[in-house]
Amino acid sequence: MTAATHSLSRRGFLAGAGALGALATTALLAGCSTGTAISKDPDELVLWYWNRSLDPKFLKQAAGGISGHEPMRLRPDLIGGASYDTKFRTALAGNAFIPDVLMVNSNCWLYFPDEDLFTDFDPSATEKSAYYDWKLSLGRTPSGRQCFWPVDTGPTGFFYNQDVLQKADLPTDPDEVSAAIQTWADFRTFGKQIKQKTGAATIITATQLFNQFVSASPTRYFDRDDQPLYHDHDSSIRKAWENAVESIHAGITGNLQSGTDQNAGWVAGRVAGQIEGAWWTQIIHDTAPDLSGKWRIARQPERPGNSGGSFLAVPKTSKNPEAAVAFAKWITGADVQSHTYNDIQLFPSTPASFENGIMRNPGDFFGDQNPLDFFSKAAPEVPVTYISNSERFIGAFATEITNVESGGKDPERAWQDAIDQTDRVLAKRGVSA
Repeated sequence: MTAATHSLSRRGFLAGAGALGALATTALLAGCSTGTAISKDPDELVLWYWNRSLDPKFLKQAAGGISGHEPMRLRPDLIGGASYDTKFRTALAGNAFIPDVLMVNSNCWLYFPDEDLFTDFDPSATEKSAYYDWKLSLGRTPSGRQCFWPVDTGPTGFFYNQDVLQKADLPTDPDEVSAAIQTWADFRTFGKQIKQKTGAATIITATQLFNQFVSASPTRYFDRDDQPLYHDHDSSIRKAWENAVESIHAGITGNLQSGTDQNAGWVAGRVAGQIEGAWWTQIIHDTAPDLSGKWRIARQPERPGNSGGSFLAVPKTSKNPEAAVAFAKWITGADVQSHTYNDIQLFPSTPASFENGIMRNPGDFFGDQNPLDFFSKAAPEVPVTYISNSERFIGAFATEITNVESGGKDPERAWQDAIDQTDRVLAKRGVSA
């Protein structure tokens, strides 16, 4: 598919991305003068970000001036709540009040159809080599433009409560647990012993297991020409489905669909673990502080994936795209990312961040295990993959996995229903399945 056929109008982008709440606002913006800037100061670049997405002390430094581009300076605007994406899409649709540079979440692929609205960071070979190739790839559009610049990452592992494993007469040392769950079949066997001996589930839901399997796969729902892959019997999606279904039948998933139940499960030891990104170290610390010293991290079966992580983007309308790009590259440099990890626990996208001696172990919540060391070894193994803009239409798979786990629906019927529903949605959008 060419860039021309892949592109949508601004109004079509809003609807296609699911920002239905923004459509009413779009009409209001239509009356604004084209290209209206947020700041009238010619030397001030406006950044949109959310809390803990960038390090405040470096934002303060940039507010005093963007190095090499003086007198340009940054004005960081903290945008809170769940309306962040909608607010930006509305600004794009109205071509007014667009920030000069902004944070974009891991769903940057939603913006691929409108790549012409963004600046290409055009990294040199040296700059490319400074970042994990899989992270750069996630921010690269199908036409090859680097419109989204790497910030933090989420390499994954199997977090577990060692007390639950000990009660199940299983090994508790991270290396030994890693050796015991090298394959997904091993993982199910491991989980069945946990269930038999303690009654605890190994992981919260089958859907979470399904998603993490996909996240660790070199291919996903679509190829780089945006052609569906999920029909293939040996596709990663089919394998993820079969693994999730077998895990349900093995009794190792917890069927805890609400966040409240999940938190209670981890605190009470009714769930032994979770496969999640490096950022989850802080989540479990905040969720179950009384279990300090009880949690550990092992390698997940087969290979690590990536969960979460964000990007910086520079709209074409930026007051000074060159200065905005320079800021983005500076605040994601290896030393800055190392300090950012210490300050707000964002896991770096630059391998050199682990070699400069700046980063510190975040504490003793994981006993004598250093999560930083674990994930720095996992990150290089994350596979390069492609996330298509069309993935916004594949929600039926997660829904049907939940129907199997929660409602006892026949797995093959559920699989076919997921295929049929996804095909229908894609057909309505003009995507051939």
